[in-house]
Amino acid sequence: MNQDFRESSQLTLFLTRWLILFVCLCFCRNLGKSGLRVSCLGLGTWVTFGGQITDEVAEQLMTIAYESGVNLFDTAEVYAGGRWACIFLNLCLHFLRRSSLVITTKLYWGGKAETERGLSRKHIIEGLKGSLQRMQLEYVDVVFANRPDSNTPMEDPFPCTCCIVRAMTYVINQGMAMYWGTSRWTAMEIMEAYSVARQFNLIPPVCEQAEYHLFQREKVEVQLPELYHKIGVGAMTWSPLACGIITGKYENGIPESSRASMKSYQWLKEKIVSEDGRKQQAKLKELNHIAEKLGCTLPQLAVAWCLRNEGVSSVLLGTSNPEQLTENLGAIQVLPKMTSHVVSEIDHILGNRPYSKRDYRS
Repeated sequence: MNQDFRESSQLTLFLTRWLILFVCLCFCRNLGKSGLRVSCLGLGTWVTFGGQITDEVAEQLMTIAYESGVNLFDTAEVYAGGRWACIFLNLCLHFLRRSSLVITTKLYWGGKAETERGLSRKHIIEGLKGSLQRMQLEYVDVVFANRPDSNTPMEDPFPCTCCIVRAMTYVINQGMAMYWGTSRWTAMEIMEAYSVARQFNLIPPVCEQAEYHLFQREKVEVQLPELYHKIGVGAMTWSPLACGIITGKYENGIPESSRASMKSYQWLKEKIVSEDGRKQQAKLKELNHIAEKLGCTLPQLAVAWCLRNEGVSSVLLGTSNPEQLTENLGAIQVLPKMTSHVVSEIDHILGNRPYSKRDYRS
């Protein structure tokens, strides 16, 4: 009987992955107006890769994601001190199809020296070269300027000083990247970069990486849609579960193995136990009833809610184990259930729908 049960479980897992793969392939989206096709769900390596989990588990997660139709893998030069590079190398060598992957990286925090961080021409070029060497890749598909750099103006008045847009254009022209984008930039800063690119015949950004989840909506739902329609900048969003808050695991306190228990995440712990944090947990209990009616989990509902925004090119998932990843990928199957009535129910519970002159949401 135990053998029959194991075989049945394996068959169920196999069929689930193939269903997710089929749906993922049907839900690829353009990255802004660039024409680059990305899976609507991507795999991020913000905290867990090289930190909370072993390299073996990380490679297992990436394999599951790839076999489930995910083609977008997001990295940064600072993540886990570069240890994720070996994992990406193993993945590329295993599948031997670099052209089937969309690999992104972010530049800003590269090292301890003053010249090893920021968005100077020197660091953009050297930082990207370093990332490519660690991953043993010829290029990344998208390189992101990870937060604006107040020390590097968009267009320096002195001709000997290169700006961010010029440096990004250079690395693209040199074949080190296909596109470039921004991360954590304001709409005004993105528009300024676009204007500089048009004025000096340079390459403008195609995408902004922004935080987006049930409790963080203003930028992605109001500001970025306007940029998309004006200049074609798309949205790649991260933290759909709000650093794990939306999973419900913090309902009864801070588990020892959770991210909020880590010393470097004291800010997250304080946020959870605050008055606003308790109010969020109360709203999550109500949202869980909607999830039960739809036949899904709360995390799946939250990810599907992000995906229902047609202005979002891709949602980056963070995960620490295969079961969690498979569950989150299952949000694809919940997306067709996100009717206007369901979305209105969620808005009513949250009470934080931002006002915009034009509603770009589905």
